[in-house]
Amino acid sequence: MKIRTTVFIILFVTVFFLIGMALPVSAAPQPQGFLTSTPGADGRIIYIVKEGDTCSQVALLHGITVPELRSFNSRLDENCTLNPGQQLVVGLSISNLPTEGPIATLPSPTVTLTPVSGTTEVCVLLFNDANGDALRQETEFGIDGGAVSLTNVNGSFSKTENTTSATDPDTAEPIRACFINVPQGDYNISMAIPDNYNPTMLVSYKLTVKAGDRASIDFGAQSKTVTITDPVETEEGGRSPLLGIFGALLLLAGAGLGYYAYRSSQPSSKLKGSPLDKR
Repeated sequence: MKIRTTVFIILFVTVFFLIGMALPVSAAPQPQGFLTSTPGADGRIIYIVKEGDTCSQVALLHGITVPELRSFNSRLDENCTLNPGQQLVVGLSISNLPTEGPIATLPSPTVTLTPVSGTTEVCVLLFNDANGDALRQETEFGIDGGAVSLTNVNGSFSKTENTTSATDPDTAEPIRACFINVPQGDYNISMAIPDNYNPTMLVSYKLTVKAGDRASIDFGAQSKTVTITDPVETEEGGRSPLLGIFGALLLLAGAGLGYYAYRSSQPSSKLKGSPLDKR
């Protein structure tokens, strides 16, 4: 009896072992990804969003989580908003997954120092200084035909612009001759006055500008045909023409009284009409 039991146990173990050997070996874990017949060249699996899709639905459809979907698509907003026709990456093709191996070392970047620099703007106006006071009034506008030059003292920048009498239609202010993208530094400004004008102030100026500045310079000139006359004084501002007439009348009256006094002082005038008058 014992021998039969032992034989039966040996047979059972042998059969169980043979059955185990006949079963296929379990597949090893595969890297994360999805088998697909249409992966992109870079191995990405693309899903085209349809009307009514949500991030949860797309993630469930492709067996991934919403955080994984977000990690594939970093441009999704905080509400995970989807639009029809939008392309979403939902996985990577196994056939295109990179094989394990040493990580390539990128070459060190070449650092190029950028010099600190900046530009400015210089605007110049040649105005018609009608009263010759070297100060621009609101009614004194630009002059055509002038030329202004801006030159860096080291010679690295030099440019010339023409002056104009035009005005800005929005502000009614004269349009200036402007130099843009001017490097910061020290400059000489020179103004050439048209032939029919005389300068009322210096025609050269030294200027230092820094990056981001906007400099504005005025030069004045007066037409050679302008004749400066003394203003006529009125009752409000000084002498009145009536005072002059009144003064002339007083002079005439004074002259008359003087003549009368002179005639009265003669002896003949005192004897006239008396017995001693021999005439």
